[in-house]
Amino acid sequence: MARTRRYFCIQLSKLPVRSFIRKPFSNSRMGRELCIAEIEVKGVDDPLIVATSHLESPESGLMHSKECIAQAEAAPSLLIRNSPNMIFCGDMNWDDDLDGRFPMYGGWIDAWEELRQGEDGWTYDTKSYPMLFGNRPLRKRLDRFVCNLNDFKLDAIEMIGMEAIPGVSYSEKKMGKVKLVRPVLPSDHYGLLLQFYI
Repeated sequence: MARTRRYFCIQLSKLPVRSFIRKPFSNSRMGRELCIAEIEVKGVDDPLIVATSHLESPESGLMHSKECIAQAEAAPSLLIRNSPNMIFCGDMNWDDDLDGRFPMYGGWIDAWEELRQGEDGWTYDTKSYPMLFGNRPLRKRLDRFVCNLNDFKLDAIEMIGMEAIPGVSYSEKKMGKVKLVRPVLPSDHYGLLLQFYI
């Protein structure tokens, strides 16, 4: 299924997965959906629900803020069931300047704001990211982890994928003239790694 689509999400788990379901967003023009895994954690009675998505993206100058906001607000109601342990994460395409504060549901917290208070956390940064250098300036915290965890405690969150892949590069022409040789990183966004414990 993923190979036939332009966008898709993938979840990998070292822990046993009790169930997995995909729920499409009714307002998506891009086929975006919420991918939900119910994960068994030894020593915890209730499953850990991990949901991920790639919310509506800017396209041809359109920000799709209205769709993105509606998808973020709808996500909790699409979860498998109301569990005391839930994580919603992914590329939210969230722009605090345009979209306002990310919707926080009762009891939910933004892991970056909780653990790295006062730090920017830009996961999309055309100034520091060598693959994007030279594009229009944009520094945003597009990617997030929002959590409602009763049986787990947040420990740390960090950005990953900030180093170039050794020995790999690509060439790009800027405005048809200058040929730039750029390093290749794992993605055009920095990744986030969240650590938590029982």
